[in-house]
This record gives sequence, structure tokens and C-alpha cells, in this order.
Amino acid sequence: MGVDKKKIIFIVNPISGTHNKDQILDLVDKTLDKNIYQWETWYTQYAGHAVELAAKAVEEKTDIVVAIGGDGTINEVGRSLVHTDTALGIIPCGSGNGLARHLQIPLEAKKALKIINKGIVEYIDYGRINGLCFFCTCGVGFDAFVSLKFATAGKRGVMTYLEKTLQEGLNYQPETYELETADGTYKFKAFLVACANASQYGNNAYIAPAANLTDGLLDITVLEPFTVLEVPQLAFQLFNKKLDQNSHFKSFKCKKLTIKRQHPGVMHFDGDPIEGDATIEVELIPKGLKVIIPSSEDAKDGTNPVVQMAQDYIRDIKERNEMIVDNIHERNQKIIQKITKKL
Repeated sequence: MGVDKKKIIFIVNPISGTHNKDQILDLVDKTLDKNIYQWETWYTQYAGHAVELAAKAVEEKTDIVVAIGGDGTINEVGRSLVHTDTALGIIPCGSGNGLARHLQIPLEAKKALKIINKGIVEYIDYGRINGLCFFCTCGVGFDAFVSLKFATAGKRGVMTYLEKTLQEGLNYQPETYELETADGTYKFKAFLVACANASQYGNNAYIAPAANLTDGLLDITVLEPFTVLEVPQLAFQLFNKKLDQNSHFKSFKCKKLTIKRQHPGVMHFDGDPIEGDATIEVELIPKGLKVIIPSSEDAKDGTNPVVQMAQDYIRDIKERNEMIVDNIHERNQKIIQKITKKL
């Protein structure tokens, strides 16, 4: 391999999302420009392993570390790359893909690899919640509660997330939050408080329609209590980037935020739930991460979010069917082995 070639490490989470990672790695071999890059593939073996692998890649002066996985894998890789010369590449194959969608990185692995071939780099902001890095959103309230339920559901995908949201939404009780910024203190009874670096959670659910990854500011969304009858309108606005038109939506921008609630409880960072204190500190760090982004021509053409959700839903069903077929094949093989032993 030529000494002048750029070095890429692909970090693969073999259990994230529902995508077939072997197929993606086959595409890497077929699509990645061998005249520009030399690469290796490293697999994660446990939660947090991607953090260690990405840190090792930085020590080895790797040019690009590509996360093949969901938002959790991207978060783990990204937190080891902040304030380094190593850029983050993304091949999205998780359930939400919030950062990839905001950056307009295609969900098709082959198209995402073509973007890596071009190697266009941009610096983006990132955030910290009680010292933990996030790149899309963090927060407290209902979204953190659903993240906890989703994490323990055993299944991934759009349908599981929607199922948990509908199951828990009708019974969730809003809390009172005190929000302190450099400009003053606000008090809200709220369904959720979201601190956004990027505009969406994932799945084209735009919780902060005006958020920008390079403006040096957090977009704080407060969603005040609403009735069951208002849910359809809220859902429509959430998935059509129009939540800011809802009367229960309150928003402001800041660099630092202190969230005070009555009791400790769950919070989330990039969709991963974790127990947090009654007082939570959130801050925005400007231009701390190098990311491989699409050119203006390669960026998605603005597919309608409802159409995109339908496509994700169909892909989810297809991949679940493939998993069922694989399980049936495995069971049949075991039966054949038992019969063979008896002969």
C-alpha cells in the first residue's frame, strides 16, 4: 500500500440497527477509491468499545474514522475524535440516524461511501451534558423516558420506536423545570426539554427546526403539556419541520444551560438514556469535530419526510423478514444435524 494514501479505519458495531454489515463491507471493497485510501476494519465487542478503538485510531494518526452503526456508535466514535486532526466519516445503519440525516448523508451505504471518496471536511459544533458528548440532541422529559424504554425493548427500528412512543405517551406526566442561562432564568411545566445541536432526533423528527451545526449555539426546545386531541397535529408538525408553528412549542438559543428539576431521573444524549442528577449542565463547544460531508450535488434532494419514513418502514420490514428467514434456516440446519447424528 502506498505511503501517500490516506488511512481509514472502519469501526463496525455488528449488532447496531438491523442492517447487514457484511454487505456493507463488501461495498467498501468495491466502492472505496483504492488510489486514495488504504483501510482496515475494526469490530466493537462491547458497549463503549468504539470509544477505545477510535482513540487508538487517533494515536495511529488515522486520517478518517468511519462509524458503521447507529447514533450510539457514531457518538462513541465522535467523542474520541473531538479536537483532533482525525475526521469522522459516517455510514448510517441505525434506527434514527439523526446526525447523518441532518448532514444529508444518504442512508444507502454505496452513496455514503462515494461521499467518503470525495473527502470533503467541515468542522461542526458538539455539546456536553454533564460532561458527556453529544452531537445531535440531549434532554430530559418524555424523549429521555422513551429512549430508556426503546433501549430495553430488545428490537430496533422505526416501528419499535413508534410503538414505545404511543404506548408511553398517553400516561406520561409532565414535570416542572427551571432553566438558567446567561440571559436569565425560565420556569416551565413541560412534556420535554430538548437541547439541540442538530435539528432532529432521527427518523426526520425535527425537534429543533432552526438548529444549525455550525452556529456556536444550542437550540433549546420546550414542549409544554398538550391534550390527546392535539397529538395528530403535533406529530404532523414534528415530521414536517414545522413544530415551531405549534402553540405549545417554546424555543430559545444559548451557549450554556442549567436544567433544574425536582428529582434525579433519566436524561439522554444522542438517544442513549442515562440516570442524571436533579441539576444538569449543558454546554455547546464550537467547531470541535471534523466530519466528512456531502458536496452540494451529493446532498439529498429533500425527500419528503413522510415519504422517507415510509421508505424506512418498508426497509425495516424487509430486514426483519430477512432475519426471520435466517432464523428459520438456522433451525432447519439444527434439525438436519440431529437427524444425521441418529442415522
